[in-house]
Amino acid sequence: MNISSRQLDAFIALARLSNFTLAARRCHLSQPAFSALIKGLEDGVGVRLFDRSTRHVALTPEGAQFLEAAQRIRTDLGDAVQGLREAAALQRGRVSIALLPSLAAAWLPPVLALFHARHPGILLQVSDLLSEPCIAQVASGQADLALAAIRADTEELQAEWFCADQLHLVCRTGHPLAALAAPRMADLQPYPFIQLARHSSVRQYLESQAAAPALDTLLEVEHLATVMGMVRAGLGISVVPALALFHFGQPDLVTRPLDDAHRRRDLYLVRRRHRSLSPAAQAFHALALEHRPRTTGGAPADAAQ
Repeated sequence: MNISSRQLDAFIALARLSNFTLAARRCHLSQPAFSALIKGLEDGVGVRLFDRSTRHVALTPEGAQFLEAAQRIRTDLGDAVQGLREAAALQRGRVSIALLPSLAAAWLPPVLALFHARHPGILLQVSDLLSEPCIAQVASGQADLALAAIRADTEELQAEWFCADQLHLVCRTGHPLAALAAPRMADLQPYPFIQLARHSSVRQYLESQAAAPALDTLLEVEHLATVMGMVRAGLGISVVPALALFHFGQPDLVTRPLDDAHRRRDLYLVRRRHRSLSPAAQAFHALALEHRPRTTGGAPADAAQ
């Protein structure tokens, strides 16, 4: 049995007005067309919903029982349609982003502030994670988008190049390497090195490079803020991405871009393959691309493949 929204509207109007002529006018229908809707509804449910006379229209007991359900259905349907319209107009909705902590701390806040100013009704969720957990959140549906240092092109996920993040040396102002405008990785070998943990994208990138020089690792730490503290204390030097340089803006520290042409970390915008983004997520996706970080180097040669 199929009941149309027009039949529900006609039924509710007649129940409220108790007059075929007034109810038909309320529904912008001719009286014969309106009467046909009511008859079709009654035939469909198999029970009389109204008692009629030449001067009187009233709900039957079954009609009164059905009225409660009809009003609830119509309200729920109206709310659902209104919700869709508001989502399409970016008046409500939700967008969830998973991204690297370096992006979350420096690049994201002004972009997110702009997005919120444009779409204050959109709920925002941010997860600042390392690359692999970021990808996992998109794969599981917890996040709409991820910004990570992994090009996650799979049957389930697709990745588009987002930006290149050049790697920089960081050392104390009096360190011998501070005199070099653009040191090479080989220049770093003689000095104690503060490493990021093995699951960090910078560490994985450095160790994945062909003929990567062996570094004299003194300490291995989890967080860039800890790297900064160790370098300031004179315990060693380190290599960090450009997007994390805000951690190292200290008067007793120096940062220098690495001269090696390939010393950069490529970041990718990852989403689920063959799945449409919500209007809110699509709007953030467009804004992120419009305001991608200004970093050294263009897209890698295979980025569009």
